[in-house]
Amino acid sequence: MFERGLSRRRMFGVGAVLAGFAATGCGTTHGNTAAAEPSSTSPDPVAGNSPVVAKAAPVPQDNSPAAVAARHAGEQPRQWGVEMPGIISTFAATGKQMALTFDACGGPGNNDMDESLVNFLIAHQIPATLFLNKRWIDANQARAAQLAMNPLFELANHGVAHRPLSVNGRAAYGINGTGSAQEAVDEVWANHERLRGLVGRAPRFFRAGTAHYDEVAVAIANELGETPVGFSINADYGATASAAKVRAAMNAAAPGAISLAHMHRPQSGTGAGMIAALPTIREMGFTFVHL
Repeated sequence: MFERGLSRRRMFGVGAVLAGFAATGCGTTHGNTAAAEPSSTSPDPVAGNSPVVAKAAPVPQDNSPAAVAARHAGEQPRQWGVEMPGIISTFAATGKQMALTFDACGGPGNNDMDESLVNFLIAHQIPATLFLNKRWIDANQARAAQLAMNPLFELANHGVAHRPLSVNGRAAYGINGTGSAQEAVDEVWANHERLRGLVGRAPRFFRAGTAHYDEVAVAIANELGETPVGFSINADYGATASAAKVRAAMNAAAPGAISLAHMHRPQSGTGAGMIAALPTIREMGFTFVHL
């Protein structure tokens, strides 16, 4: 995806590089051009006449959590789902690159870690982006610290309570979403700060619980400095798929694909399916990269 370096600027295609001299800020713009020299018939300029009024620089938007919540308070969304503008579901690959992402959802029954899967990624030097829920981090502080120190893994934000990100409580898979702009901000920000303390820098990516959003919530996440991430390959269907189904789903590997699977259910088919699929994908010429 977006990679760290750029083998890591996967990225994933979060935007194309702007082209053009003017776009770099080096061109002249209205209001900032130099005044023309006076003609031979023009009176000499006199100090204090025809003052040049400089344009005031635009005031930067306040993207503090309180300001973002206030700005979107009361907005009514019209879209809902796992795909919409502002959500990254694929990236602009350089050659045959794809990005693996794994969620750790946290909460009752979801605070474990699939050691076989994580150890396989480490042994085979396969990078991945790990979306950690705050409850999972709090229950696995030593494990989370080890993951944070391993350059194979980029840690990303999977929210505080694993709720779909909405401003009106919209539910997905029986899980109620955040019910207001303030609740959406809180779902993102508390774990943003938790991850900043763990990793030493702010997380770049956010994935909502169930990966569902409305468009107001997408804007909120972006304004808080995190890019909402979806997926193009649903590899394990919430850690419910068998190993064979996980392996079959990963056969959809394509340049720029983002796969979604889970790392907190060691008894599921996810680990075995990934361990079977990933060497084959590499043999097909694919390189795994971070978002």
